[in-house]
Amino acid sequence: MAFSERVVSHATTVEFPGDVTGAIGDSVTVVPVVVALAALSDVALAPVLVWFGVFQVVWGVRYGVPVSVEPMKALAALAIAGSLTAGGLAAAGLLAGGTLLVAGATGLLGRLSRFVGQPVVRGVQLAVALVLFETAFGLATTDVVLAGVAVAVAALVAVVSVRASALAVVVVGAALALVETGGFAPTVPSFAFALPGPSLFLDAGTAQAAVGQLAMSVGNAAVATALLLEEYYGSEATADDLATSMGAMNLLAVPLGAIPMCHGSGGVAGKYAFGARTAGANVVLGVLYVLAAVFAVGVVAAFPVAMLGVVLAAVAAQLAHTSLDTDRYAITLGVGAVGLFAGVGVAFFGGLVADRAYRRFYPS
Repeated sequence: MAFSERVVSHATTVEFPGDVTGAIGDSVTVVPVVVALAALSDVALAPVLVWFGVFQVVWGVRYGVPVSVEPMKALAALAIAGSLTAGGLAAAGLLAGGTLLVAGATGLLGRLSRFVGQPVVRGVQLAVALVLFETAFGLATTDVVLAGVAVAVAALVAVVSVRASALAVVVVGAALALVETGGFAPTVPSFAFALPGPSLFLDAGTAQAAVGQLAMSVGNAAVATALLLEEYYGSEATADDLATSMGAMNLLAVPLGAIPMCHGSGGVAGKYAFGARTAGANVVLGVLYVLAAVFAVGVVAAFPVAMLGVVLAAVAAQLAHTSLDTDRYAITLGVGAVGLFAGVGVAFFGGLVADRAYRRFYPS
């Protein structure tokens, strides 16, 4: 059955409360990054939120499961650190997007994934989980009092419903942000078309950033995410399918104000951990993003990141738990450790070499 035929058979419905609480699991991998980008660079928050909302719905309907839509974190981290300008971020996203579109359309990742052993994929998932834990700790320690409040709220609500605990933390955080900003302020997001200058595409720093992101996207956003979607939801979406959709959305949306976007196992794990079981979670989150962009962009910018850190830790825990279902712990743990300290892309390709060597010397 062709992929286009497979996805049509999935109905997009919303299951309450799981798809509502599950939507939060993906947002905590997005909101801290986009808020930091908006605060520390020339990226405009409102159109970024709109595009995340649009593609949450588009890919939820397309794949028929709670697929994630996240920032390209390697590029976002460089922009937050000041190593990439907003124009450089856009150029690197377009380079990575074009490469992913070609790779997916030609079936390159499908051929590559045949050489990727399960321990390597699990190691990539563990690496992402460890990076999320590190990020969560950094966010939580920006305000230990608010982080403590988030833990207390989550613990109290978890007595009744573990899945609702994240939603409760988000509600409390939103209330605090509303008090700080004084209420909602409707805005009209701007979507002026702008392409980076040719010099940015030829810049060595831009090319290096795109290559680093591609390594991470192949390992986590395509191969590992396809495996997780199959494991959690029985999805038949392949790594090539996901690469194609990542390429398409970046080539379309980055020139119109989006930041580089990808799929990711962290967001899928977050959705699953907090109850998402249908693509309705994508519809819920997509609508919330667009509403936030139009009516509450200031509230989103003021959201206490320390409280998001607590929810992000729960997402990381779910992904780490999944990653330990492996055939070879040494390779999985090694890839995870290398991913934390040297980057997910380096860990992925290093894991490929180690796994091939193991299978050569210890054939089953």
